[in-house]
Amino acid sequence: MSSLKELQDLIHEKYGIEPSKLDPHASMRETGGLDSLALAEFLFAIEDHFGITMPDEDASIDTLAELAQLVDKVRAAKAA
Repeated sequence: MSSLKELQDLIHEKYGIEPSKLDPHASMRETGGLDSLALAEFLFAIEDHFGITMPDEDASIDTLAELAQLVDKVRAAKAA
């Protein structure tokens, strides 16, 4: 189960960016115009939304697709 659609909806809700305008495989900084602070805030929103804790060592993730993979991995580990 991919979290991509939920992440797209969340980024739309938080920043008003239409999901169709944010390529899941492109840099959120470049195509979404999100700076480091906005991305950090988005990670907190993700944690709240999914009830998970994101690992700090994956802070270099830059695309929505990579982020969805990480969220799926963390959710799967939590469910196990």
